Amino acid sequence: MPPATLSSSGSSILRRIESSRLFQGAVIAIIILSALTIGAKTYELSPWVERTLGVLDTAITVFFLLEILFRFVACPHKRRFFLDGWNIFDTIVVIGSLIPLDNSEAVLLGRLLRVFRVLRLVSVVPELRFLINSLLKAIPRMGYIALLMFIIFYIYAAIGSMFFADIDENLWGDVAVAMLTLFRVATFEDWTDVMYATMESYPLSWIYYLTFIFLTAFIFLNMMVGAILEVMTSEQNARAAQQAHDERDRIVHQLDAVQAQLQALTLAVQAQQSSDRKA
Repeated sequence: MPPATLSSSGSSILRRIESSRLFQGAVIAIIILSALTIGAKTYELSPWVERTLGVLDTAITVFFLLEILFRFVACPHKRRFFLDGWNIFDTIVVIGSLIPLDNSEAVLLGRLLRVFRVLRLVSVVPELRFLINSLLKAIPRMGYIALLMFIIFYIYAAIGSMFFADIDENLWGDVAVAMLTLFRVATFEDWTDVMYATMESYPLSWIYYLTFIFLTAFIFLNMMVGAILEVMTSEQNARAAQQAHDERDRIVHQLDAVQAQLQALTLAVQAQQSSDRKA
């Protein structure tokens, strides 16, 4: 068997192992174990438990290193491996986990990157990866909505500062403080106390609060949700279309293979008939 065929066969086997449920389940289990290990280190533990967790952390780091190397070897196109943002993220986290924690200058960075190992669960689970990708693609649309919200916040903060500054300097002293107060109102954190305090001097100030809450908590929030859902729907349709395209390509390749086999069989039958006639 030619070396190229052996290499292709070996790469195909590695890809099947990488995409298998057993391999993915093992990676997810180790990530969860890593998260539990990080959480356990935040408690006061006995020395032997800390040593056990240290050994376990080293074993988890070695596993992640071998896993990222295995995925790199299984990738048919090595140059395209690092074109995927999730592969770059996994590689950075794994390499960062190799920083020794006994180095006082790098201990904070090492611990921080070990915490980020929990985020690898997002890169492993396709559904979570789909949600994150959709959220990232929705950020530009959400940015315009956030800009419009900032304008509304600024207008209402300026109005509140002009009318209510003499009532409570700590809440309405200037535009910046008034915007923080309005953020408190938008999150419904004891906002009625703020409203009742201003209603003692301005009985109709409830209109100010209700219109602000209607705009921010209802309209803009629904606009944010709608933008995310629109992107997720388009991404899901695009993924379904890609899957249908791949399925059609697979069927076409199978039909081509069957047609080639039929042609070869036809040629073989014709050759046999020709030899029988000559005989």
